[in-house]
Amino acid sequence: MANVAITGAGRGIALELVKLHLAKGDRVFALLRSPDGAEELQGIADGSGGLVTLHAMDVADDASVKAGAADTGTEAIDVLYNVAGVSGNTTSELESADFADWLDVFNINVNGPMRVFQAFLPRLKPGAKVVSFGSQVGASTWPYAGYEVYSASKAALHRLMLSVALGMKDRGIIAISVHPGWVQTDMGGAQADLTPQESAEGIAALTSTLTPEMSGGFYKWNGEPHAW
Repeated sequence: MANVAITGAGRGIALELVKLHLAKGDRVFALLRSPDGAEELQGIADGSGGLVTLHAMDVADDASVKAGAADTGTEAIDVLYNVAGVSGNTTSELESADFADWLDVFNINVNGPMRVFQAFLPRLKPGAKVVSFGSQVGASTWPYAGYEVYSASKAALHRLMLSVALGMKDRGIIAISVHPGWVQTDMGGAQADLTPQESAEGIAALTSTLTPEMSGGFYKWNGEPHAW
């Protein structure tokens, strides 16, 4: 049994990851901003025999992240999924930009995963895996116009996770970024290619096969390396 922490656990891919790890018999710490409003997740927790518990955590807020991590106890964490994120303004901002929105997006998409990583770091032992959700639009190899702040924040996250991987190498902690695919979520829209379950299944399979040699990489949801 693995101990698994998942941010943004109330919906989408993160919710499917909760279901997958519960089905494997793992202990799941479901982290989300508003546990009281997560009816489906609460139902899963109620029927899990204590394997799934909900914990309030807003990744945009230092105190909330520390309190949420502390609320999960002191057990070692085997897998940490940084899923929570926002898209920000989805229209082109080349001629004008809402920089307050930019700060919010970077705070959630870049600072957020780092806050969560630092909060759980004392409980990450050799072999622990940190999987942060990036995006192919944050890769310099992906020619895409628009979504400027989202793309830039995911590019920053990819580079940040490389630094984490290099810095944690001697401690045996594996860190990667993953492109979840174009998924039928609130962000991806109903016309997207993948269901949240399909994306989650691929990411969980990738996570289970991660080795130290893969640390610092950027991967697609199906396990293939993604150039960035």
